[in-house]
Amino acid sequence: MSLNVDAIINFGQHQVETEYYDVAKEKVISGDPKQQLDNHYSSPCDQFHAGVWQGEKGSWKINYTEHEYCEILAGTSEITDSSGNSITVSKGDRFVIPAGFSGVWKVIQQCRKIYVIFEQK
Repeated sequence: MSLNVDAIINFGQHQVETEYYDVAKEKVISGDPKQQLDNHYSSPCDQFHAGVWQGEKGSWKINYTEHEYCEILAGTSEITDSSGNSITVSKGDRFVIPAGFSGVWKVIQQCRKIYVIFEQK
């Protein structure tokens, strides 16, 4: 199968329905970290996804079963591993969180990021 340029998804021109959600109560550590997701692409096998995520101030437990590439577009977050080591990420930072990572994600200032996720099945 050969695709043409119509198959390319430009986030700036591609309209999606924004999904608004709360972090599961059992994961919330502090605040009321409301979140929103604009998923622009999911592969036919449902293992690969890409879009834009935004989170409000607060912190919650994370446990990655997927590999995620992130590019911070705005705001600041702190990511802490299960041993207590942390990094602060802000606008312009690009990084990958590998499957198997667990710890805490804390939004310090409303955070917006591009995400690209691959979940092996």
